[in-house]
Amino acid sequence: MPGAIAPFSLMCPGRIHFGRGAAARLSEVAAGFGGPVLLVQGATPARTAWADEALAATGRAPIRISVSGEPTLPALETALATARAGAPRAVVAVGGGAVVDMAKALAALVPATGAVLDHLEVVGRGRPLEHDPLPMVALPTTAGTGAEVTKNAVIGVPEARRKVSLRDARMIPEVAIVDPALTDGLPDAQTLAGGLDALTQVIEPYLCTRANPATDALCRAAIPAGLSALPALMRGEDPGQRDQMAWVSLCGGIALANAGLGAVHGLAGVLGGVTGAPHGALCGALLPHVLRMNAARVTDPAARARLDEVLAMIAAAFGAATPQEAPARLAEWAKAQGLPGLSDMGLTTARHADVAEAAQASSAMKPNPAALSPADLTEILRAAA
Repeated sequence: MPGAIAPFSLMCPGRIHFGRGAAARLSEVAAGFGGPVLLVQGATPARTAWADEALAATGRAPIRISVSGEPTLPALETALATARAGAPRAVVAVGGGAVVDMAKALAALVPATGAVLDHLEVVGRGRPLEHDPLPMVALPTTAGTGAEVTKNAVIGVPEARRKVSLRDARMIPEVAIVDPALTDGLPDAQTLAGGLDALTQVIEPYLCTRANPATDALCRAAIPAGLSALPALMRGEDPGQRDQMAWVSLCGGIALANAGLGAVHGLAGVLGGVTGAPHGALCGALLPHVLRMNAARVTDPAARARLDEVLAMIAAAFGAATPQEAPARLAEWAKAQGLPGLSDMGLTTARHADVAEAAQASSAMKPNPAALSPADLTEILRAAA
């Protein structure tokens, strides 16, 4: 008979609409808003003109903020002043992970009374939000971060050379609209980095010490789906495979928000602040080498079984003769697709020890399935260089 199931909680948006054509539901969702709407979009507003029209159809001309690059503290403070001046009652995000993170931060901070640093982790005071965030709708246009279903926003702090989180369970968007058609035709570099990020975010929650039956169910199905879809997309455009990657990304966002991550994200969070490199590319460069080191250091039998299961999936996807060869084959494949190493992303050997030390203190590192020493983390950085 099946054994007892340990208690767990599951946080998700109030509604998730998934599928081609789902973006058309924006008008229906926005019709329920009671006032001005803040539209957070990417650097090319013409790409989101349809969202302007959808909001206009509800009688609400949006207040617009464009995001170019991953959000930083100065950019957030500037955008927050603009947003507060418009007194929005709701927020809509249409864009990649950087856009969604900026929108989540604005939804959280527009009602707040203090400074941004009052609420940022690590470099700030990390204080809880005093007021509920504004209602928010997220429509991702990339497949990778899963930010449309997570409870944090990642903010770069240039002075500290760190990326840190603004985090609160209430920051999960009220509605996530995941329309894979919005990801059609993404450039190969974005597809690759986003896809490797999505894969990392279904692999790490499955391997981490805080996994639960709900996240396991999502990750067990999503890992092989992503391992199949990403190589197919690197061979050529395919709407069906775009659908699969959007699903994997969504699963990863739910899984990481409810279980945890591991050493890939522990290192990537620090590296993002040090190098300014895209988060997905950092995760892709680190993933094979973290898997290899975890395999060498894991001691718990149940964690070993899960790791072996994941390595077998990767081996099958990339033609490795044995699961032990899977990390090397994954790294070779990613490099052949054009993924740069950490050195090409701006990490110097002289920074390895500092990055390893900072990563050990990261909240993402805590549920890693194996205890990794600073020397282990430094070796990962060297191998990923």
